[in-house]
Amino acid sequence: MDASKLHSQQRRWGPEVDPLRIGCGWKPEELDRPWLLVESSGGDSHPGSVHLAGLADIAAVAARRAGLAAGRYFCTDMCDGIAQGTEAMMYSLASRELVAMATELHFVSGHFDGLLAVSGCDKAIPGHLLAAARLDCPAVFLPGGVMHTGPGDVSVDRMGELYARLKRGEISEQQYNYHSLTAAPNAGACNFMGTAVTMQILTEVLGMAPPGSACCPTTSTALRRNAEAAGSLAAPLISAGATARDIITPASLRNALVVHAAVGGSTNAMLHLPALAAELGIKFSWDEVGRINGSVPWLVNVRPSGEHTADLFWYAGGVPRLMLEIRDLLQLDAPTVTGRTLGENLDEAAGETLADRSRELERFGLAARDLIRPRSDPLDQRGGLAIMSGNLAPGRAVAKRSAVAGQMMQFEGRARVFDGQEKALDAVLSGGVRPGDAVVVRYEGPRAAGMPELFYLTAALAADRALNEGAALVTDGRFSGATRGPCVGHVCPEAAAGGPIAAVRDGDLISIDLDAGRLDLVGEAGKSRSAAEMKAIIAARLSLLEPHQPPPRAGLLGLYCRLAAPADEGARLLLP
Repeated sequence: MDASKLHSQQRRWGPEVDPLRIGCGWKPEELDRPWLLVESSGGDSHPGSVHLAGLADIAAVAARRAGLAAGRYFCTDMCDGIAQGTEAMMYSLASRELVAMATELHFVSGHFDGLLAVSGCDKAIPGHLLAAARLDCPAVFLPGGVMHTGPGDVSVDRMGELYARLKRGEISEQQYNYHSLTAAPNAGACNFMGTAVTMQILTEVLGMAPPGSACCPTTSTALRRNAEAAGSLAAPLISAGATARDIITPASLRNALVVHAAVGGSTNAMLHLPALAAELGIKFSWDEVGRINGSVPWLVNVRPSGEHTADLFWYAGGVPRLMLEIRDLLQLDAPTVTGRTLGENLDEAAGETLADRSRELERFGLAARDLIRPRSDPLDQRGGLAIMSGNLAPGRAVAKRSAVAGQMMQFEGRARVFDGQEKALDAVLSGGVRPGDAVVVRYEGPRAAGMPELFYLTAALAADRALNEGAALVTDGRFSGATRGPCVGHVCPEAAAGGPIAAVRDGDLISIDLDAGRLDLVGEAGKSRSAAEMKAIIAARLSLLEPHQPPPRAGLLGLYCRLAAPADEGARLLLP
């Protein structure tokens, strides 16, 4: 490589640059090498990030061994679980933008030639992806892996349900306290198909991470090998000048949608992938998402929709084994950070033996096919998502079909309307919501409140069998990846933007058809009306609404709520 063409060397003319790098511990000979930013979300913020500084160290050593100079920078992410149910949850999506901006700041101000991103959870992974796309630099990702489950097979995704059962007097405080101290037994992302695990998987599928690295248990020595592999991959990427936009192509994004359908992934990916596509200048088609989920089988048996935990998915062969199962549905010519195509990586995976890894499953009486079902015996013939439209969601809405019992695929119920989730949760816990109710929670969208998750509300509904199988939830907010039951989120336009959801009144009839992908207001005051009548009723009600006035907010949240795009555009920041 011609060092004079490196960005780092072209920006090295300032007389302070070399002494300041030496002051950071760089060796004189490293100054002439390509400069790699090792950007980590490491910190004491939550188990998914607490171990990442150590992984960043390992990756940096491997990068130096491969002939690079490496600088470690950090911007830790917030924990949705710790923020859950409080006003802090409003900052969750804003934190994605903050991580992206911090990475952008570190890369540009440090004159780096390439990026190695080390992250493991909900907003840090997509934040790093957005930054890599924005910077259009050579970039490789290291997924941070997953924790194990706690005693009694209780992991963090069950705590909301246990809390609801505690409040109903169904379990003792001693039982609840035991699981609260043991549900997260070690470092790593939460051990279910939530947003963190989903995004680890999609980062690998996009071609941005070492093959087989997603969902690695943090107690496995393979995690260290993944870190070394990521560090080693950075050098040839910089040498070839292969940037994130060269790797993440329309074919890569389509592969991510196919795999998302097959794993029954979190609905939050339908915020992060549209935002990433927009950053790349690639059109994101909701119709294509619907078609893919209508034809790709759901194969991965991981909870909350399935039975098992994400660490066992890795032992079963993880992303490579899954992609081999649906190989004919993927675009195999998609590029990857290995320098090979996705198809070439899969050829190599097919030639390897996964027997040693899958032996771990024998301790649980399981085989690989119990975690990754064969195409001949899927969990469902269709993928995990239902993309909705209708007079309540002219700009689309999203539901996790894989989390819904079969008898609830079609639902019609009377609206119970709440402006904000707190009163809705109180109503569910106190018995004020009954089977047949369609709980409508609005003014929780990006512009109204930062689009917080409604995890405790969905957990409370799921914890009551009668409600889980007989009530529904519709919101312009969003859900945790741990959601179960008939929940429709991301309703667009949001209420704060004057969307039809703002016109719903108590007693209106709401129809949800997950098979047909429809979300409609079909009656008022308990009486059915024609489509034309409902169109007129919605228009008349909206004409009487005063423009929404959100509470004054300063700082990060204020900035985000003023500039956030609609959910169907990824809820990303739109600069004026």
